[in-house]
Amino acid sequence: MKRITAVLALCVLPALALAQATDTGDGEIRKVDKDAKKLTIKHGPMPGLDMPAMTMVFQVKNPELLDKVKPGDKVKFEAQKLGGAFTVTAIEQAK
Repeated sequence: MKRITAVLALCVLPALALAQATDTGDGEIRKVDKDAKKLTIKHGPMPGLDMPAMTMVFQVKNPELLDKVKPGDKVKFEAQKLGGAFTVTAIEQAK
């Protein structure tokens, strides 16, 4: 039994360490910077990222996401902390 527990720990713990913080939120696009591949979003609290409501600059995982929005748009988005940077991984117009 101890071996099974040790093997599980060796398999599961590294996977948990690689897991990235993720959350979804609602916000308003303030700026789209296609050259820098960044979005400025005013958003509500995102507890999954340990983030209060604020306006901040996010990187985007896929530059094509920048074509989906413009300043003033209300959006729903998913963000992750990837490599130390807060990054938008999905975005859509809010309904």
